[in-house]
Amino acid sequence: MKTGLFFGSFNPIHIGHLAIANYIIEFSDLDELWLVLSPQNPLKKKKTLLNEYERYKMVELALRNNSKIKACDIEFRLPKPSFTIDTLTYLNEKFPRNEFAIVLGADNFENFHKWKNYKEILDYYKLYVYPRPNYNMDSYKDHPNINLVNAPLMEISSSFIRKSIKENKNVEFFLPDKVYSYINDMFFYKN
Repeated sequence: MKTGLFFGSFNPIHIGHLAIANYIIEFSDLDELWLVLSPQNPLKKKKTLLNEYERYKMVELALRNNSKIKACDIEFRLPKPSFTIDTLTYLNEKFPRNEFAIVLGADNFENFHKWKNYKEILDYYKLYVYPRPNYNMDSYKDHPNINLVNAPLMEISSSFIRKSIKENKNVEFFLPDKVYSYINDMFFYKN
């Protein structure tokens, strides 16, 4: 079973995440895709993060019991901050029949050399890298473990959504319906 791991803070999950996830699962050789919610990314500031359980609930709401794309809270049980190599080691022990791969945007790949044990990750795992605005991946196109995915270019980000909500802008069509309702009901990202 080829399992893609799409790591993210999902603060909040939005239609861009879902469009990429849908594209990856339909147009790659992966059998399933897990949206792995990271409670604390070591390269991001924690002060802007909503509680991980609230973010996870929004991921579940967004996926609506999709059979190929699943929410994953595995990093909730691992030391914080979350390091991908530690998560991969844990998942390989827990799911020895799965062949894990990482799905990430070109913007995150730009900082890949800062990841803990990044060379080991690149040696032993496939990376599916999707395009992001203003990032060029041509220098990596010939690496045997890097698959450049021709997914749609999404110019939407969680930080844009948080900023827009704080400014009382309507972001209804940038979020799945249930996520939009949940954010409004809970008054998330208003301050």
